[in-house]
Amino acid sequence: MRSIACTSLLLLFTATMVAQTQRVPKTDFTKMYLPVWLEAEKHCLEVANAMPEELYSYRPTPESKTFAEQLVHIGYTVELLTKRYVQGMEVKPNTPDASKMSKQEILQLLKKGFKYTEGIIYTIEQSKLDETCVMYHSGNTVSRAFAFFYVQDHLTNHRAKANLYLRMNNIKPPSYTW
Repeated sequence: MRSIACTSLLLLFTATMVAQTQRVPKTDFTKMYLPVWLEAEKHCLEVANAMPEELYSYRPTPESKTFAEQLVHIGYTVELLTKRYVQGMEVKPNTPDASKMSKQEILQLLKKGFKYTEGIIYTIEQSKLDETCVMYHSGNTVSRAFAFFYVQDHLTNHRAKANLYLRMNNIKPPSYTW
């Protein structure tokens, strides 16, 4: 009797542990979107890692952001835009000063932003995705699900600029794959 109880507890514990490690997004949309997001994160971190720290202050023109500023902008705004447009939260920009950050600190900021949005991808409900929001710059009304594409498009825009900064410094950018 005791061995049956121990075996049952062991099976229950194992099943619980497996269930906890196999997170699955709650909606069809987020199940489809998660691999896209994870690939965007991976590629952005590859671009960030490709630039030597001593070139993080590189700025191609006086009007341009530095490489570090491009990455800080990405890391900070993926979370900000997710909160604002996907979750419908009131948030005000407060971008960290890239000139006071090391490469490692910028990489951590990027990872933090990506993980925040990833967490929302896993937990957001369909009813929230079906709500609409008004985009700040364009005035367009879109679904909160569609707003995920805006978050990704925004990061892609700035990642592409950072990618160009690599080329301008004769550094081969990471291969883009899909």
